[in-house]
Amino acid sequence: MLHELHIAGLGVIDDLDLALHPGLNVLTGETGAGKTMVTTGLTLALGARAAASLVRDGAKAARVQARFDAPDDADDWAEDGEVILARTVSAEGKSTARISGQLATATTLASLGEHLVEVHGQHQAQRLLSPVTQTAFLDRFAGDEHLVALAAYREAFDALRQAADEHDRLREAARDRERELDLLAYQVREIEGIGPQSGESAALAGEETRLAHVERLIEHTATAGTALAGDDDTAGDAVSAAAQALAEAAELDPAAGEVAARARGLAAELAELARDVRDYREALAADPQRLQQIRERTAELKGLQRKYGETDEDVIAYLAEASERLSQLSGADERLAELAAEVERRQDEVEQRGAVVTTGRSRASADLADAVGGELEELGMPGAVVQVALEPQTPPGAAGFERVELRFAAGPGQSPAPLAKTASGGELSRTMLACRSVLADLDAIPTLVFDEVDAGIGGQAGLAVGRRLARLAQDRQVLVVTHLPQIACFADRHLSVAKHEGVATVAVLDDAERIAELSRMLAGMAESAGAVSHAQELLDEAMRVKAAV
Repeated sequence: MLHELHIAGLGVIDDLDLALHPGLNVLTGETGAGKTMVTTGLTLALGARAAASLVRDGAKAARVQARFDAPDDADDWAEDGEVILARTVSAEGKSTARISGQLATATTLASLGEHLVEVHGQHQAQRLLSPVTQTAFLDRFAGDEHLVALAAYREAFDALRQAADEHDRLREAARDRERELDLLAYQVREIEGIGPQSGESAALAGEETRLAHVERLIEHTATAGTALAGDDDTAGDAVSAAAQALAEAAELDPAAGEVAARARGLAAELAELARDVRDYREALAADPQRLQQIRERTAELKGLQRKYGETDEDVIAYLAEASERLSQLSGADERLAELAAEVERRQDEVEQRGAVVTTGRSRASADLADAVGGELEELGMPGAVVQVALEPQTPPGAAGFERVELRFAAGPGQSPAPLAKTASGGELSRTMLACRSVLADLDAIPTLVFDEVDAGIGGQAGLAVGRRLARLAQDRQVLVVTHLPQIACFADRHLSVAKHEGVATVAVLDDAERIAELSRMLAGMAESAGAVSHAQELLDEAMRVKAAV
């Protein structure tokens, strides 16, 4: 349950603390006093959308904190069996959220809050007109086994839709696929026919340069050989003689040892260099045929590079990608056949599971109509008729083979028609409360909030609504914002909202103050003797009803 609500800097609220009763809590006050702003603050703590316009003029931020008993699955957030949901909205519209002091997102607040509080207002009553809401209402009423069957149907429906979408895409792309197949097959054949190797272009370029200038290379190496050795090997002899002389000097003076060693190394290196130059020159030979082959091969490789990549490696990588894509496309017909078979199998599965869902809805529809009709009778609408119709949906959707339509007749002799077309504002409010009451035993939501759902209701109907809210509050916490004294008289805790100089305040009323507030609500005058008498009658009736529950 909700133990405490603190609101600051929100609309007409400057700083406000509310301590709530486990049973029926009623908020009353003049129009514009700030009653709805209290529920707005609560919804912010539950993760609702925030806006800078909610921040009170002159305040830096709006702040809301709500202290609850911790739900069973909130161990990560609970402290001493409680959780505190907090929300701050700055004057610039920036929002921050916390759970028990830990930073969280608004989405996390909403996820946790949906297990703590359910808010009903005029907007929620309008949602009841939606076929989607009405269908979800019947499914919930049909029970957990039906919900499992519905989940299985939705799983099968999603799988069918995915398979059908992929099948349609492949079939529609068949012509484009054939064109791509032809192109890829040509490209793969072309690249594989030439067969480029990694680094081949660079190697061929070097070989082509050598063969193209073989005569000049022979000439240059001959000159180098002559310079190094000559016919009489004078260069080698001269360096060898220098090395020998320095070696003899080193025998006399060790300080000459280093230059003697260098001279010996130079003589050896010079001899080796002369041999290498000779070997290189002897290997050089003109080969016009090989040169032509290299140039033709280079031209083939450059042709591939113009189409498929700047280097041999790029062309080889493109070949791998094209081959893989070609393999995929080549198997498309086989995949198309597989998908066609899968679509047929999934369709059968959807038909079977959808039939189970339809059977569950058919079985529950009459019971739901009776249950809502019974609630409406208790809410002051004797003779009201509710029908739960299953309208076939073609083609079937994610919700099944049909949509649910609530049909309503306010009294005997009237033909039931869709709720959206027949119910007045007051009738719609009571129908919404009747639906909520029917689900009360199925849901474990500990706190219910009803924000001015008494639109269009008064007199005996208001008393009937008050009685039903009081019964709802026997095993859960209920918070009601109302203008009706016929509802307010049933409060376990009556909170009065007043506005003074633009600032809203809330006071918990004692017995005498309750009579004055109910008198104001009845006659607009807190001291009216007739209204005071009527207020006392309402309180006595509420006490009698609650004692009998």
